[in-house]
Amino acid sequence: MKMNPGSYKKAVVIGSLAVVAATSGLLIAARPAPSYVVHEWGTFTSVQGGDGVLLDWRPLETSRLPKFVYDWTRPWTGRRRPVLLGKGAMVARQRMETPVIYFYSEQGQAVDVSVEFPQGLITEWYPQASLISPSGRPGSKQSRARWARLELLPEKQNQSIAGRLPFDGSGSHYFAARATDSDYVRVTAPGATNPSPEQEKFIFYRGVGNFGTPLQVTMASDHQAELANTGKETIENLFVVQLRDRAGKFIYVDRLAAGERRSVAIDSSTGAAPLETMSLQLGQRMAQVLVQAGLYQREATAMVKTWTDSWFQEDGVRVLYVLPRAWTDRTLPLTLDPSPRELVRVMVGRTEVIPGAVQQRLGDALTKASKGDPQAREEAVAEFRKLGRFGEPALRLATKGANAEVNQIAWTLLQAAAAKPADVTKAF
Repeated sequence: MKMNPGSYKKAVVIGSLAVVAATSGLLIAARPAPSYVVHEWGTFTSVQGGDGVLLDWRPLETSRLPKFVYDWTRPWTGRRRPVLLGKGAMVARQRMETPVIYFYSEQGQAVDVSVEFPQGLITEWYPQASLISPSGRPGSKQSRARWARLELLPEKQNQSIAGRLPFDGSGSHYFAARATDSDYVRVTAPGATNPSPEQEKFIFYRGVGNFGTPLQVTMASDHQAELANTGKETIENLFVVQLRDRAGKFIYVDRLAAGERRSVAIDSSTGAAPLETMSLQLGQRMAQVLVQAGLYQREATAMVKTWTDSWFQEDGVRVLYVLPRAWTDRTLPLTLDPSPRELVRVMVGRTEVIPGAVQQRLGDALTKASKGDPQAREEAVAEFRKLGRFGEPALRLATKGANAEVNQIAWTLLQAAAAKPADVTKAF
């Protein structure tokens, strides 16, 4: 069939446009989609007696955070406050401490981030979330936080933001987490009359719950601890730490299979190192373990610096270990849209143990103090100060079955231990 010249030219033009369109389509399809990397770290802390039974404690009572961090006492305009009695009144068995989420992207982009906490309550967060629930009311659904359209601002392209990040003189367990190469994140707080963006180096959140981690620790004596993995996955990189009177030691256990039990000798009377030496050595080992688990070196260093005073310098017996990734994903589901090229989540479990010797020593001091012994009062106050935020659960163990006089003096001396030195004599 012959084609007239006009029709031929028209066909050529249409065909050329089709080729251009197809080629453009290929070019568009070949263009790499925005990609980014996400790294997260955090801690789950619980306290128990030497019998391995988890104890109730007030995990928020001594929580030091910057004043700009949000919590349920000031969630945001239009959000209902929970039926809570304040930070110091909340009692729980598990503290989800300082998870931070870092982002790394070669170009600016927006990401939706959602964290769920099915067995707990998210209690603090920053920057402001577009959705935070529940508000602690009876019958509320599970807790979750969502940051919609979180902007990722590559650090190298936005270095001027560093001087504009929020800051105040409090919150030693917050600012150390900024010392990384991560991107800045920016979000416009929802519901604001005059919207102004909030900027940070990470997403920060905390929470509490009444559930156990997969490690149980029992102590038949003060010199022997038995570690039991009650979970479904292998636990790796465990550190059994014992500290008292500015000296201590740690024992490293490489792995504990599901269902496995292992005894560890922890007598710190032999081979104990000065606090500074032990803390430095343990911090270096812990940072190595965190890097092996997937964190970048600066992230691992930031995590260790965040918790050095708590993990490595507080008197007591504790076990630090890396929680299995599968456990973390079940306990704290994290959803990112679009999906990152890489997602690393490293959570450290901290099991704080109150050994029988501490219970006995504290119980004896309280009994003598109830009879008017001034030296015993001082000994009890000193013991409570060493126990810090774990003083109340230790008190409950030490006074189990005690009479009213012992219980009364115990609570008086616990309050004295928390008071300023000048106020202690008034409590007596």
